[in-house]
Amino acid sequence: MRILVIGATRGIGKALVDCALLENNEVSALVRNPDQLKKKPSQLNVIKGDILDKEDVAEAIKGQEAICSCVGVPITFKPVDLFSRGAANVIEAMQQNDGQKYIAVTGMGAGDSKGHGGFLYDSIFKPLFLKSIYEDKDREEQLIKESPGGIDWLIVRPAGLTNGPRTGRYRVLHDLEGITARRISRLDVADYMLKQLKNPVDFGKTPLLTY
Repeated sequence: MRILVIGATRGIGKALVDCALLENNEVSALVRNPDQLKKKPSQLNVIKGDILDKEDVAEAIKGQEAICSCVGVPITFKPVDLFSRGAANVIEAMQQNDGQKYIAVTGMGAGDSKGHGGFLYDSIFKPLFLKSIYEDKDREEQLIKESPGGIDWLIVRPAGLTNGPRTGRYRVLHDLEGITARRISRLDVADYMLKQLKNPVDFGKTPLLTY
């Protein structure tokens, strides 16, 4: 499968690139600074560009079967618009291409997954350190859900991220009643995304991933 990963230099994006290449997919990475790709695999197609640039996004998604947005920002107390502006550019570009799939990674606490991270996360860490980030992730999710043209989308909400192994054993939760989510490895988030591209049973949904 031809997969474009946006936000491939670290975190879930890097894990997704590594796993997708191991499975012999044709992987491209849209990155602002190609020099940040350490130990770049020879089979990876690197595209210099920015998710906030409409022309960069439109050019990068041409010929792709799947677009996976794994962008992130460090903790900040300033207003954030990366996620919503980036999603708007991807959605607009996808209007010109048929049959593509769009996977966006947001996180535990976005949308109706609020209140399922435990007391410390829900009452202290998220409101104090992630408020502006999650306000924009909420906007991102809303844009995707309301996207025109029948876009085939999946929003992935991972629990707290670790650098643990790819186990393939985790919970994919749609009904969150009584759930307190804790941890999942970045590699297992990538595992789920690739499985969904092969067998897209959760598209149009917003699952929470946790162990």
